[in-house]
Amino acid sequence: MKHILFLVLSLCFICTTYSQDKYFTKTGKAYFMSHTDVIDIDGTNNQVFCVLETQTGNVACAMLIKAFEFTLATASEHFNETYMESHLYPKANFKGKIAGFDMAKLSSAETKLTAEGQLTIHGKTKNVSLPVVVSLKDGVIVGSSNFKVSIADYDIKVPKVVENRVAKIVDVKINLELKAEKK
Repeated sequence: MKHILFLVLSLCFICTTYSQDKYFTKTGKAYFMSHTDVIDIDGTNNQVFCVLETQTGNVACAMLIKAFEFTLATASEHFNETYMESHLYPKANFKGKIAGFDMAKLSSAETKLTAEGQLTIHGKTKNVSLPVVVSLKDGVIVGSSNFKVSIADYDIKVPKVVENRVAKIVDVKINLELKAEKK
């Protein structure tokens, strides 16, 4: 009887300790490009936080706006103070669900899916449908998404004097490598 009890308790401990139903990263990457005929402005954020619940496909991602770094030196100040007003709206986030996500079917081959949810930028939240590509490589869920954001949808204002320097539609790329959460 003691052996059976020990075995059951050991299995419970192993299952709860190594349950891999949540995968996360704190070092995801977000990249955006504002392309116009006058100038290209791009920014990279290497501090994207994301959690994926593999049992449900629920996903939540967040990033600090001030963590973007720019190729163009003067872009950071204008981006944070004038356009994104990061002192008022310090982060952007997405919360939703990856439709059809099935951990058991993930492999090294890329699988195209869709994430449905709410994207919040500049204090405005919109329902969105984002294309995602996922795969499993060496126990790490690799995910990416490429999509476009209309700055008008998020009430991002551009002064008239520079409106030809900022794209009305911005290309966004997200790349994530999610590792199993240790319990």
